[in-house]
Amino acid sequence: MKAIVYDTPGLPIQDARSLFEHELPKPTPGARDLLIEIKAIAVNPVDTKVRASRGGDCPQVLGWDAVGIVRQVGDQVSLFQPGDEVFYAGAIDRPGAYSEFHLVDERLVGHKPRTLDNASAAALPLTSITAWELLFDRLGVQENGGAGQSLLIIGAGGGVGSILLQLARKLTQLQVIGTASRPETLAWVTEFGAHHVIDHSAPIAPQLEQLKLHPVDYVISLTHTDTYLAQIVEVLRPQGKLALIDDPAQLDIVPFKRKSLSVHWELMFTRSLYQTEDMVKQHQLLEKVSSLIDDGVIRTTVGEHFGSISASNLKRAHALIESGKAKGKIVLEGF
Repeated sequence: MKAIVYDTPGLPIQDARSLFEHELPKPTPGARDLLIEIKAIAVNPVDTKVRASRGGDCPQVLGWDAVGIVRQVGDQVSLFQPGDEVFYAGAIDRPGAYSEFHLVDERLVGHKPRTLDNASAAALPLTSITAWELLFDRLGVQENGGAGQSLLIIGAGGGVGSILLQLARKLTQLQVIGTASRPETLAWVTEFGAHHVIDHSAPIAPQLEQLKLHPVDYVISLTHTDTYLAQIVEVLRPQGKLALIDDPAQLDIVPFKRKSLSVHWELMFTRSLYQTEDMVKQHQLLEKVSSLIDDGVIRTTVGEHFGSISASNLKRAHALIESGKAKGKIVLEGF
């Protein structure tokens, strides 16, 4: 099968070997695996981070957002059958989906929304799982809860932020404040549901005070958390909560003690990495997201469609993500 791979970590994306086309054997499903014929994928920051750091004895395949058709199932599979259209993010400790065929555990997979085309559906799984787990699992906000409380989302214009804004706005009663710094992302954050949008390149507290929303109950930081840490402490109310997904160079949370603030990490791959007993919750979560899409409650977050799944188009996508100027999700479709 055709795959887009790399074999040397850390190469600049402009290098010919940073991503290249390669033939690999078609995989065979294990007991709970689905063999998926890939139709569309999305590119995430995790793809660029893994490409920069992880090597191996054989070519590495990236890609943790996919839509495809089930072609074969393992002998213990019960949730799907051949011919089902599905979407998923998969597991980071297994090969990714930059390939014509891909294996994934059924407990990480949902039925694709009926009302979306393949590319639009590919934008959703990883960010939807991350956003849902941030809001409802890590921070403990209840669906339809949060009345009289507020949520500040730092870096709300990216893929996770675009879904998080919708979930918080449509499924809770929180006052939702998103941050952005460029005109196009300011407009994007407003479009996807923020009650208020502020500029994270300027001091945050005065802007919240002007909106009469200082202090806030919850902060979700999606980027450069270490840069904003002192401001996060300042704007959170006593006993407030911070959740984050990025990889700060350092994270001194001693200043959180005075206000009894709590810190909550989110990595959507934790359940699959540790084969947790509740791993099937990601299947259930994606089924819920699929219903929310088909019912018109939330919508896809495609920022740009980069064409077919090829080494050259994936290199363009990685370059845009590494520039820090992407908004929404970058999708590719068909080999």
